[in-house]
Amino acid sequence: MRHGKKVIHLGRKVAHRKSMLANMACSLIEHKRINTTLTKAKALKQFIEPLVTKSKSDTTHNRRNAFSALRDKFALSELFNDIAQKVGDRPGGYTRVVRMGNRLGDNASMAMIELVDFNEVYNNEKETIKKSTRRGRSKKTANESDIVTEEISETAPVATEEKAPEAKSEENTDKKVDNSNDSTTDEADKK
Repeated sequence: MRHGKKVIHLGRKVAHRKSMLANMACSLIEHKRINTTLTKAKALKQFIEPLVTKSKSDTTHNRRNAFSALRDKFALSELFNDIAQKVGDRPGGYTRVVRMGNRLGDNASMAMIELVDFNEVYNNEKETIKKSTRRGRSKKTANESDIVTEEISETAPVATEEKAPEAKSEENTDKKVDNSNDSTTDEADKK
């Protein structure tokens, strides 16, 4: 029985598992998001969260402990410089695991693991949503009035708009021709 043993073995021996998790952690730090199997993503989450917590206090001891786990100088410097600044006020939960369905070849459940603070799309959507109030009738917003004017302009006749640009282009070509004629007459006058 495996009571109280929480290590996800991943079907590998200890050295292979540690090397694989270190490599995946370096890839996650570099790219901020990676796709892998669900079990590996959960194991990586347990591996990287303590390292991010250590990076919040930049001491030599924490750097050496993180380097012994990561084994990559570039990933270590990015962890302690860029990532630690962004997650400084977050008390935990630095990564997110999102299930992606099953892989076609062997039907393994796939997942995407990402650093939470580096997802610009998700963070921007949360900021733009406004809280609606329940007072009075709903009023048209600026977006709805823009849509109405675009629909009206699409139904308007387009023939008058097309003639105007053609006339301008003919005038521009006439000017170019006139300029070339003037330069040839100037050269003829000089001779």
